[in-house]
Amino acid sequence: MMGHAFPDTISRQAAVTAPALMVMAVILFMGKVSGAHLNPAVSFAFALRGDFPWRRVPGYVIVQLVGATLAALFLHAVVDVSAKFGSNYPAAGYSASSAFWMELILTFGLVSVILGTASGAQNIGIVGAFGVGGYIALAGLWGSPISGASMNPARTFGPNLVSGTWTDYWVYVAGPLVGAAFAVVCAFVLRGSGGGRSGSAAAQGALHTEVGRSDAT
Repeated sequence: MMGHAFPDTISRQAAVTAPALMVMAVILFMGKVSGAHLNPAVSFAFALRGDFPWRRVPGYVIVQLVGATLAALFLHAVVDVSAKFGSNYPAAGYSASSAFWMELILTFGLVSVILGTASGAQNIGIVGAFGVGGYIALAGLWGSPISGASMNPARTFGPNLVSGTWTDYWVYVAGPLVGAAFAVVCAFVLRGSGGGRSGSAAAQGALHTEVGRSDAT
């Protein structure tokens, strides 16, 4: 389940709304500087689409994993609860394969929203922030009872590393990466190839854009 907490202390609606609002805030805060990926699946998708240099992906992924781990350590120290309760696992009564498909579909939708707003460089501004944040809340309401609605290998990695519990972690790596790849294919069918100025600015941050082609997506 998503972000296991103490019984009766937080509703599922609040549990899925909080990360959505946080992602929205971070996009508004950091989108213009770094693209505000926060998620290895998003970095992978932007690179696959041609909007982000592959050589920068490892650095982004390392920072995402470190950030998730530090967050889990901080919460573990402050809240004094096992980091296991902050991770994602297939819910009771659901198999790892069911959780995999849920993560795949949810991440397909998430990355499709991100690439859709990024195609107009709107991921740097208000439209992308509200679109992505709103989708994360909706996906959490729909998918959290099955897989936890992680959609992010790093988000699950941090609590797993701190707690030492890696139950079905492959679900939260394979599902998001495959879903992201399908979203890139869908974006190609709908809007053509990436690599244009606006998509690259959204993926990398307007301050550090490396444009492979001069045309806009």
